[in-house]
Amino acid sequence: MTDPTLLADRYPILAELPPEARSRLIERAQWVKVPAGTLLFDDHQACEGFPFVINGTIRVIKAAPNGRELPLYRVSPGETCVISSSCLLGHEDYNARGITETETELMMLPKPVFDELLGEAAFRGFVFHLFADRIADLMQLIEEVAFHKLDQRLAAQLLGKGRVLHTTHQQLADELGSVREIVSRLLKGFAAQGLVRLSREQIEILDPAGLRTLCAG
Repeated sequence: MTDPTLLADRYPILAELPPEARSRLIERAQWVKVPAGTLLFDDHQACEGFPFVINGTIRVIKAAPNGRELPLYRVSPGETCVISSSCLLGHEDYNARGITETETELMMLPKPVFDELLGEAAFRGFVFHLFADRIADLMQLIEEVAFHKLDQRLAAQLLGKGRVLHTTHQQLADELGSVREIVSRLLKGFAAQGLVRLSREQIEILDPAGLRTLCAG
């Protein structure tokens, strides 16, 4: 079990629970530490609990049968997974995949305890606020996929991460829900325009203003 002070820092909502409910949560929670790259849940798998991320990051994606992936969101310390809460509330299996990006420590709240805590106004408000935040994020993702060209989205992906990005074309493609060949072709076009310089697993931004102009369409 992790330091209770760290848990309270990550999730202040827990301090708002009545002492009895808070004690029940701590006593019945399951503590898990897993390495980077661990598959935490997958499509059609039953949801057994509600995760609180203490350390690390979880990447939640939608995977297609052909292997392509669409990133949905990340879960960092202090956040939790809206798909997990949706599955628990609707008594449904998972409809996405969750993979740890780094070594990750979780506090898993078993489904019976989750159901009990929904009777507490503070916890119920926390869950519904989570829904509102994540739905806003997903609506923005839908807007980007539906209305922005891939070159615009790629340019936006490159900006704001410093002058030199240490990444692969495949990683960028995964982030954009595209395929490596298309991203590589677009990057070569950016390089030909003098916007970036490409090298092995590295992209140097030469003209950020030009990328911003491209983003604006």
